Amino acid sequence: MLDLSLTQFVEELASGAPVPGGGGASALAGSLSAALASMVGNLTSGKKKYAEYQQEIEEIIAKATDLAEQFESLIKKDAEVFEPLSKAYGIPKDEPGRDEVLEKCLMDAAKAPCEMIDRSLEVADILARLADIGSRLAISDVGTAAALCSAAAKGAAMNVYINTKLLKDQDTAAKINRDVDSKIEQITRICDEVYTKVELGLRPGKQA
Repeated sequence: MLDLSLTQFVEELASGAPVPGGGGASALAGSLSAALASMVGNLTSGKKKYAEYQQEIEEIIAKATDLAEQFESLIKKDAEVFEPLSKAYGIPKDEPGRDEVLEKCLMDAAKAPCEMIDRSLEVADILARLADIGSRLAISDVGTAAALCSAAAKGAAMNVYINTKLLKDQDTAAKINRDVDSKIEQITRICDEVYTKVELGLRPGKQA
């Protein structure tokens, strides 16, 4: 999956192929958000105006770069867990052990998007800081990254819910969903605040 060009990825996404799907698209959005955060950091680094934040900016660049790479890995991971899930659905319903195999595959399929949400929360925190200390020349990119980060997290959540809905163990499903709900609320709040802050800075006459 990671060896595809962007054009090939989009073509595969648009086709009837089982992967990539919403999970892979969400991970890509997360990677783009983190990459933009790194870019803003790089455009801020070394500038006299932001010299007091230099060490923090360098830490942000390193962390954002790592997060972008983690999201890329999650594109692959999300695709890898789909095949066994697809095969599990193909097991005859009266075959012994089918429910156990399907339950495990559903849990595995929920893990990658859960990780995407965790990484999105980390990116959101970075963007909140960049909205204050990032170069004003690249502030629109902070707003763009916030929009992508929010989309990545919400998209990932859909890919958690479609799996937890089918779990036999609905107590575990409910626990996973509550954790996801809480994190999505945090990410959405942070990203919306960043986006609004950036927008108001670019459009001073606009009302909040």
